[in-house]
Amino acid sequence: MSTGGLRRKARAWGRRQLYSFFSSLGTLLSHRLGTLLTVLVLGVAMVLPLGLYVTVKNLRALDLQQQDWGTISVYMQPEVGAEQVRSLADRIERERGASSTAVSPEQGMEQFRQASGFGEALSLFEESPLPWVLEVTPARPPGDDLESEVSRLSEWLGQQEGVDLVQADFKWLQRLAGLLALGDAVVTVLGVLFSLAVVVVVANTIRLDVASRAEEIQVLQFVGAGNGFIRQPFLYSGFWYGLLGALLALLVLGACLFYLSLPLARLLDAYGNTFTISGLDGREVLLTLLSGAALGLLGAWLAVQRYVRHFRLD
Repeated sequence: MSTGGLRRKARAWGRRQLYSFFSSLGTLLSHRLGTLLTVLVLGVAMVLPLGLYVTVKNLRALDLQQQDWGTISVYMQPEVGAEQVRSLADRIERERGASSTAVSPEQGMEQFRQASGFGEALSLFEESPLPWVLEVTPARPPGDDLESEVSRLSEWLGQQEGVDLVQADFKWLQRLAGLLALGDAVVTVLGVLFSLAVVVVVANTIRLDVASRAEEIQVLQFVGAGNGFIRQPFLYSGFWYGLLGALLALLVLGACLFYLSLPLARLLDAYGNTFTISGLDGREVLLTLLSGAALGLLGAWLAVQRYVRHFRLD
C-alpha cells in the first residue's frame, strides 16, 4: 500500500475513533438520570479509598522524629547543680556508650515559654522552677533491639544519685507507625475491592446497554460493520463512566477536605500546631482520573466481550 493510502486509512481510523469517542458521551448525556445514578455509585466507590489514602498521607506528614524514639528524659532533683549534671553525663557516655544533652533550668523555661504561649505568666517567676534535664540517646544495640536497651538504660539511670525521674515515652510513636503501616495495607485492600466494584458496576451498566440495543447491533452486523466498529461506542461509554466517576470522587473529596479544614485548623491552633490538611497533588489527581477511566474501560470490555459473543459477532 502506498504512503498516501496509509495516510488516508489512518485519517479514516482517527475520524472513526473521534466520532465514537464523542458520540458515546452524547449518548450518556441523553440519558441524564441513568448516567447520573451510575456516576454517583462509581464516585462513592472511588472516594472511600481515596479518603483513607489522604488521611494516611496527612498522618505521615506529621514529624514522628523516629531518630529520637529511644531518647530518655532524665529529670534531676531540684538541688542538683551543673557540676553534678556534667559528671553524670560523662559517666553515661563512658559507661553506657550513650550520648546526652543537658538542658539547664533557664533553657527549659525558655522552651516551655515558646511551646505553651504563657510568656507573660512565666515572667512572674524570679528564677526558673524547673530542674536540670538530661536528654539521653542510647546507642543502637546489635539487632536493633531498642526497647530492651532503653529499658536497661532507664533502670541504670534511675539508680544514679541526684536523679528524680526517668521517662521514656516512645512506645506510642511506635504504635502510631504501626497504625500507619496498617493504614497503607487497608488502603491497598480497599483500593482493590472498590476497583473491582467499579468494574462490576460498569460491566453491568454496559451489559444492559448492549441488551437494549440488540436490534441495532444486529442491523450493523447485517450491513457488514466490523466487530471493532460495533464495540467502540460501548468501550468509550465505559471510559466515560469511569472518568466521570473519578472526577466526581475528586470533587467530593475536595469538598470534604474544605469542610474539615477550618474546624481542624482551629483545633490545632489551640495546641500551637500549624499543620494543615493536604489533598492530592497534580500527579495523584491525574493518576486517579486515568485509573478511573481504565477501570471503566475494563468493565466495558468484559461486558462487551460476553454479550458481543452472544450476538455471534466474533
